[in-house]
Amino acid sequence: MQIPRISIVNVVATATLDRNVDLEFLKESFPREVVHDPEIYGGRAAYFKSNKMEGRVSIFSSGKMISVGTKSQDKAKQELVLVTNRLEKKGIAKLESPVEIQNIVATADLGFELPLESIMHTQGVQTIYEPEQFPGAIIRFSLSRKLKPAILLFSSGKIVCVGMKDQRDVERAIHHLLKKFPSMGIIPQ
Repeated sequence: MQIPRISIVNVVATATLDRNVDLEFLKESFPREVVHDPEIYGGRAAYFKSNKMEGRVSIFSSGKMISVGTKSQDKAKQELVLVTNRLEKKGIAKLESPVEIQNIVATADLGFELPLESIMHTQGVQTIYEPEQFPGAIIRFSLSRKLKPAILLFSSGKIVCVGMKDQRDVERAIHHLLKKFPSMGIIPQ
């Protein structure tokens, strides 16, 4: 079976600044780019969004930063560096830790319907399928000690992969699952 085209829909990356951040001062320093609403994160964070950015970067008063909304690892890293460069120019803070990818969310369409009821008892795969609660099956397995993806399978043939930190691992996880389809009772149409 051929691996379907995989689309990265969200990359979550983190970094840490070298000090705590005064969020009110941050908002005053970047009035068009920073949103600080006490309702967001209980007032402990603001987010930075400019027209040059694909996603946005949440900045916590503790100095932790989270980038969300980008569609590539490189773009997530670039946006965290862009924000820290802007903060450094204003004397607010500098980057202390390297940027780390925490999670990649990817989707694919297999192009055929999946009989979700048939996948419940496949060896080496943990499956949760409760259609009354959620319309998809949640599949978990290990690629290695560190690589433990979760893949959502929908009867439409659409899949969502989460839990990987590198695009190559996303592809490996989906390929690994596709190889298990015959033992799951799934025959591509």
